[in-house]
Amino acid sequence: MELPKKEFELLYKLLSYPGQIFTRSQLLDDVWGYVSESGEDTVKTHVSRLRNRLKDVDDFQIITIKGLEYKAELVKEKEQ
Repeated sequence: MELPKKEFELLYKLLSYPGQIFTRSQLLDDVWGYVSESGEDTVKTHVSRLRNRLKDVDDFQIITIKGLEYKAELVKEKEQ
């Protein structure tokens, strides 16, 4: 699956640190850069788009932690 560059960078950031919570501000600075004129709603929009594009992927989830923001959580395989 191909993703737009910023969505890929956002997903890469989240999946590189599974379980770590990132604020919108941190993600905005890390993915869009400190001098970006984009606002924190940009992060919210891109997370929403990623969730829609990846809704059939069962390997991970992007979780919203109210008041803190986002983290990626890897889904562990069930033991047989």
